[in-house]
Amino acid sequence: MSEKEDQGRDKLLDQWGDIMKTSWLAALIIVACPEALSAQQPNPSRAAITVDEPDVVAEVKAAYDRYNDAVNSGNIAVLNSTFRDDSRTIRYGQAENLYGYKEIAGFRAAARPLDPPRTLSKTVITTYGRDFAVASTLTYRANQPGKVGRQMQTWVRFPEGWHVVAAHVSTIDQPK
Repeated sequence: MSEKEDQGRDKLLDQWGDIMKTSWLAALIIVACPEALSAQQPNPSRAAITVDEPDVVAEVKAAYDRYNDAVNSGNIAVLNSTFRDDSRTIRYGQAENLYGYKEIAGFRAAARPLDPPRTLSKTVITTYGRDFAVASTLTYRANQPGKVGRQMQTWVRFPEGWHVVAAHVSTIDQPK
């Protein structure tokens, strides 16, 4: 290989090295600072999400109230129909971890009316767009003094209506 060819090859390698350094720097910026890019190039899907549209909140609240009434009355059909019939639906309970609609329905088969019924407090329903919501509440029962229940549910609107796809309930000592 001639001296001229060596110089040409070295120049190409230097240019290739500069290109690789620039590419790595761009990738690092994208990973480390995505907000810098999104500020320059707005994401239309993010801008289109409206939080807490009143009609959507009202729909979720109606489904949520129906579910909570069913918890107090032991209405198994309503309890089961509230949860999405899907193997990916999850319910973490007081003493059980249920994966899939079949496990949840099996657990619900033993449901009885609550006596005394529970009361709800500090319920927050937040909707994101028209098809996704999170509902959170504290629960109290007269026969469990000093305890507070916590319930969180993720709701999704499907063609047939609103359903819970993930839920978590737990009870703790009443914070002082």
